[in-house]
Amino acid sequence: MENFKKITKQQSPARTIAFGFAVLIFIGAALLSLPIAVRGAVQLPGLDALFTATSAVCVTGLVTVDPGDTFTLFGQAVLAVLMQLGGLGISSVSMGLAIAAGRRISFRGRSLVREALNVESFGGMVKLVRSIMAMTLLVEGIGAVASYPVFARDYSPLHAAWISVFHAIASFNNAGLDVLGGGHSLIPYCNNLWLNLVTDGMIVLGGIGFMVMLDVLRCRGRFRKLTLHSKVVLSTTAVLILGGAMLLWLTEPISFLAALFQSITTRTAGFSTIDIGAMTNAGLLVIMILMFIGASPGSTGGGIKTTTFFVLLSGIYSAATNHSERAFHSAIPKDAFRKASVISMLAVFLVMTASYLMLIFDPQLSLRDVLFEMISAFSTSGLSTGITSQLSAQSRILSIIMMYIGRLGPLTVASLWYFTIGERVRYPEGTIAIG
Repeated sequence: MENFKKITKQQSPARTIAFGFAVLIFIGAALLSLPIAVRGAVQLPGLDALFTATSAVCVTGLVTVDPGDTFTLFGQAVLAVLMQLGGLGISSVSMGLAIAAGRRISFRGRSLVREALNVESFGGMVKLVRSIMAMTLLVEGIGAVASYPVFARDYSPLHAAWISVFHAIASFNNAGLDVLGGGHSLIPYCNNLWLNLVTDGMIVLGGIGFMVMLDVLRCRGRFRKLTLHSKVVLSTTAVLILGGAMLLWLTEPISFLAALFQSITTRTAGFSTIDIGAMTNAGLLVIMILMFIGASPGSTGGGIKTTTFFVLLSGIYSAATNHSERAFHSAIPKDAFRKASVISMLAVFLVMTASYLMLIFDPQLSLRDVLFEMISAFSTSGLSTGITSQLSAQSRILSIIMMYIGRLGPLTVASLWYFTIGERVRYPEGTIAIG
């Protein structure tokens, strides 16, 4: 045991977090496989349990079995806990429990939280975690109460209360799972304005990141006083939501409310009020782009992130106009474009490679559906054209790996195998033609 603790302490925060997520996934799969977690007449293979646990921990929403029809109340409660731990981050929750218990937080604990939340400074870490926990409980509580009247119309009071709580957790953590049964997601509530708005609000709050929410509260909503990061996140998020809604509304025979909901949920939440498999190729292309971009850093969502997308566009504009990279009267850090380019290229490489392998494993599937599925898994969006339950065992394992990488981040996963501190040799600079 002592050797294990010693080895653990020697690992980088990124490796520790990656290991923690993996352990949580396997524990979740084991719990979901228990007879008490599955309805009597349902047979749940081990791979499906692992797939569902991964989807919950990585807050994706892709499922091979319907949670409402497959799992008992115990199984659904396990899913809710997995979503909560996966969305907030294991290290953040652990630190929150330690604070509640009155324990002293070690430097390593602070390092893990810093890595998980993607913040620069160690200062005020305890206060930050307290704020995150309080904010999470507040938003999810309000969301559960607000959505209850809608579900109470169709279900018994206790059942409606549980659905509301589960829905609030899934929405704020951008998980996209539901316990309504039937495999229809939120399609029956496509025209329910109230539930659409409540769900949209929770998804957006969970997707912009905790640091942005705290910054908005600190500045009392005054945009000019926000940090550059918050300004970029909020402006990019608004453009993507409205732009995506307009494009979907123009390409699909749906209401603007449905288009707006789908534009919001597409960027990693995974809920749907329309049949994704029945959409046109143009509409699916819009959704794939939105999924690939994803949510924002330090949030519960995945994708390459809104800031990465913004920095890429800013860098391209800078190169085309021969102007320095700047935004909102501030200079963008010099290495930001390099990091954004690396993340984007890694993401493209992963999606293309995974799509290629899935087409080999399941040659009967179309390129469109496979590409959509892999982007969804990587971005932890959870939307599907309906092929998830048809995947072979190899393709399901591939999806599990993609969901795991998408939750951790491609750059984080790539850095797990980096053992050296730095280069010991400097090479002479050469020349290379670009463009």
